Amino acid sequence: MTRTWPQTHADDETALAWQFLAFLRETAVLKVDGLTRDQAAAAPVATSPKLTALGVLKHLVAVERYWLCIAGAGLELPSLWQGDPDPSWDLSESDTPESLIQAYREEWANAEALRQRDPGDTAADDERTVRWILAHVAQETARHVGHLDLLRELADGQTGE
Repeated sequence: MTRTWPQTHADDETALAWQFLAFLRETAVLKVDGLTRDQAAAAPVATSPKLTALGVLKHLVAVERYWLCIAGAGLELPSLWQGDPDPSWDLSESDTPESLIQAYREEWANAEALRQRDPGDTAADDERTVRWILAHVAQETARHVGHLDLLRELADGQTGE
């Protein structure tokens, strides 16, 4: 998988926002790809027992499902945030790097429905604009890519963007 940097001389704010999100998504996948299940399920930060590479990726699947697909585009999909505390970080035995990368990519495909809306349109949830949702998901993804940077380095020593 190769990542593509967003256009440096962009003249379309919406296209640029989607390009940055795509770059961040690809970076998240690259941080998990190649790890064994044990490496990806390890929680090396003692004070954060749910902070695992698989947990971060599983959470990003839930983020995309809710914000882009349900709240943004209005797709009739089940939320992956059923429960309190947030269960999107919890791993099952069937969660592997490969299965969660596939699930994440499936949400990218679902989120394409949001591209049909203009950035200034009110989102399907009637509470915010599409622009706000896209910015929110980009900042959340970027924050979690930072977690994945650390988790990957602790797992196998790999560093870099």
